[in-house]
Amino acid sequence: MQSINIELKASVDFRGYEAYNTLRTNIQFCGKDVKIICITSCIPGEGKSTVSIRLAASMAEGGKKVLFIDADLRKSNMIKRLKINQSVNGLSQYLSGMNTSEEVIYNTNLEGLDMIFTGPIPPNPSDLLSNRYFKELLQSKREEYDYIIIDTPPLGLVIDSANVAESCDGAVIVIQADANSYKFVQKIMKQLEKSNCRVLGAVLNKVEVKHQRYYGLTYKKYYGAAYAPY
Repeated sequence: MQSINIELKASVDFRGYEAYNTLRTNIQFCGKDVKIICITSCIPGEGKSTVSIRLAASMAEGGKKVLFIDADLRKSNMIKRLKINQSVNGLSQYLSGMNTSEEVIYNTNLEGLDMIFTGPIPPNPSDLLSNRYFKELLQSKREEYDYIIIDTPPLGLVIDSANVAESCDGAVIVIQADANSYKFVQKIMKQLEKSNCRVLGAVLNKVEVKHQRYYGLTYKKYYGAAYAPY
């Protein structure tokens, strides 16, 4: 297994830190059989990838062995987000039979956290994510890791997340506050349910919160994770 250094953006504030800890704890209470979890959203820009990698890092901080898989094979920005300055093999190369699983898994500088990046953008991402190699990858790593967190594309745009969800124990939907209608979110949930994947809950993200300070009230954009089970 190869090693790589990743760099998360500046640490979240106390409120955000506690929200991610709460999200981690609630997922752990979903049961010991819930180990492979896909994260999706309705539309782009809701903070899905941030929540995914922060959740994986929080679980690793909590002493768990975690594999993070970037399965957004269409438009991932994880390499840039984590400031990776070296070439890496990725999921698309494994699913195409070009590399073995060991050649695409990277041990990171965050103790307990390993990662699989996307690799080159393929012409057939949906087909790759529904092939047997992806299922075999998850099953082979299930006993090796405490949790496998999978970042997937927004389900409101493409079907990739539903294909991934078929091989997962549960799914979490990231929802930006005031960005989607109730009807649209319900449609996304039904798509996940059709894949026979348990919807664990939702992360309400980018919430406008009001908090008390010594000299009156201030407002801020809160980019943490508020967990809401269905």
